[in-house]
Amino acid sequence: MRTLRILMGLALMATACGALAQSTPGDTGAQDSVKAQVTQLLKAAQKSHGFSSAAISPDGKLIAYSGWSATGMRVTVAAVSDATKTVAVTARTDDKERCSEGSVAWAPDSRHLAFRSNCASDGHEQQDIFVAALSGDVASGQAKAAVTQVSAAKGEVGYPTYSPYGERIAFLYVEGATRAAGALAAMKPWSGVIGEDGIEVQRIATVDARALKPMKPEFATPASLHVYEYDWSPDGKKLAYTAANPPGEDNWWVANLYVQALGGEPEIVFNPTKTTGAMHGLQIAVPRWSPNGKEIAFIGGLMSDQGSTGGDVWMVASSGAQAEAGAVDLTPGRLATPAWMTWADDRTMFVSELRGGESELVKMTLDEDAGAVTTSFGQPVYALAGTVGDGRLHLSVSAAADHRTFAFTASSFSHPPEVYLARTMGTMGMGFAALTQLTHANDGVAEEAGALWGRTISVNWTNEGFHVQGWLHLPKGFDPAQAAKKYPMIVLVHGGPAAATMSRWGVGGSLNAASFSALGYFVLEPNPRGSYGQGEQFAAANRKDFGYGDLRDILKGVDTVIARYPVDGNRVGITGWSYGGFMTMFAVTQTTRFRAAVAGAGLSNWQSYYGENSIDQWMIPYFGASVYDDPAVYAKSSAINYIKNVKTPTLVVVGDRDGECPAPQSFEFWHALRDEHVPTRLVVYPNEGHGFVNPEHRLDVLERAVAWFAEYMPAS
Repeated sequence: MRTLRILMGLALMATACGALAQSTPGDTGAQDSVKAQVTQLLKAAQKSHGFSSAAISPDGKLIAYSGWSATGMRVTVAAVSDATKTVAVTARTDDKERCSEGSVAWAPDSRHLAFRSNCASDGHEQQDIFVAALSGDVASGQAKAAVTQVSAAKGEVGYPTYSPYGERIAFLYVEGATRAAGALAAMKPWSGVIGEDGIEVQRIATVDARALKPMKPEFATPASLHVYEYDWSPDGKKLAYTAANPPGEDNWWVANLYVQALGGEPEIVFNPTKTTGAMHGLQIAVPRWSPNGKEIAFIGGLMSDQGSTGGDVWMVASSGAQAEAGAVDLTPGRLATPAWMTWADDRTMFVSELRGGESELVKMTLDEDAGAVTTSFGQPVYALAGTVGDGRLHLSVSAAADHRTFAFTASSFSHPPEVYLARTMGTMGMGFAALTQLTHANDGVAEEAGALWGRTISVNWTNEGFHVQGWLHLPKGFDPAQAAKKYPMIVLVHGGPAAATMSRWGVGGSLNAASFSALGYFVLEPNPRGSYGQGEQFAAANRKDFGYGDLRDILKGVDTVIARYPVDGNRVGITGWSYGGFMTMFAVTQTTRFRAAVAGAGLSNWQSYYGENSIDQWMIPYFGASVYDDPAVYAKSSAINYIKNVKTPTLVVVGDRDGECPAPQSFEFWHALRDEHVPTRLVVYPNEGHGFVNPEHRLDVLERAVAWFAEYMPAS
């Protein structure tokens, strides 16, 4: 097996070197025109300033956020009363060098701020934890920030948080890291004893928050557990965290919930593989300790990717002896997908969730009657047709100590990201009072860039008893009065499958709707069964059924759009990345409705995939068993088994070090299409993982995809 893998690796690298040098289809003049249009679009969109983390101080008077500048990410603290009054927080020694600062976290005193920075390291290769001490009044414009480096790390650091009384700062730490943690990053080249050599473990480490010089991080969790997310206990003496045995990128899907006293041993308080309830075999994320320390809440459900969080809100006792009874589902049957929450008091939470196409924050009250816990929900604090957080359904929100003020970043298809503030009325958030845009870094950008593509509308349809929502991007300059004109349409399927297309700004991805819209295409981004946004039953509706019910939902969406808009049914294409890449490969084996296809980082053979990928644990909840115990259920959804049905010209692209959807899957599909004399091309990008990081490669994918669709289903 290892010899086969080495030979395939050499073949793939050869393919990469050759494929990148090939020309795209079509005549040179048409290619140059398309490239010029794409370049113009990207330049306009890249004028927008991005934002990542945003955090409001416990006293509700200050907000810290990190945003992109010409020299990388920078941290700013602004006054809530007047956001134009700011103070820069930085460890930079040279304002011209490019480096990155972010992951902001407030101390309980609202005068100290922890953040992550690589600006002080040689070559900017090492991130460390810094503390900014604020002096003066930010609101009057007289504040200053004295910055001290408190950690001396040698590896990857992230997600700092203060202990409840501010003495220590905890953070996730991979000592000696050679790559970013998680399956999206490029995998290390195969060598040594596979699964044993070079394993990198992410642990919780702490440093003294009051240190006057960089200190070596002290590990709080054992080397035998790879930690994903964590939370301090209210008394600061314990940690709750989700963790699994290494390797971490594979075992997130079988993680347990642990509680550990500082200096003590970890104790499992919830094990999804042993529970007999609805959480059996599912995934857990976002542990949050109740203010009284008696319970721990978490998000639990069917999740296909770490970081793409969604499920129900669950609660378990923080003591192992009491937790044996199992966890309690606090949101059963809710037609929405909670992804983040925070306790306001021992019987109140605020939950950030996705409902249909909107992001909303709701207040949830817990009531106990005869030993049973029930919940009730108030009116949303906000409901936005946009994305709250930083992209992959990270619906993170920051709350002031009184839980009447919330800070977050948000964007939509029509508006670039900014930092916002939401306020509630009355006691403990009774009703919605106001939504305030605090930053205006992108004023004017929306008008300039948005003029290059068409507007977007939410569309809904029903199929086989399911309500399905999606987004329809209209072509640039679309005039409904020109009824005689017919347009082509591209179906863009999201990854996951446990995810959702949300309204968010951005055209920098390899495959994006704005670019296709700008070039004259309708673009349908469906959220079929298996997606987030309509509850756990909907998210689990494609278990053991990949490519069937979800594809029927997509095709019904295509029919719905064609019935309402002037779309040429003979010029419909399909594309997607990851699960969207699989759906593209599988769809062209099941129907001839698609005139052209572009499969990004897809899956063609679930049976061989099981033995090739680095994250095989995710497949058990979806398929019900391993491929060795039930090969038939994997064969049922393998595109390669129906390859002789394909007539659709298909472009295939992938990274050579993709651990989630390994390159041999794309190689196998391309090889089969070539043997079947179906027009196809395989492009393998060197040193790329599942998520491409090289901007030139992302642009190349987009240009090739646009040219491919222009060749087989032109916009005019």
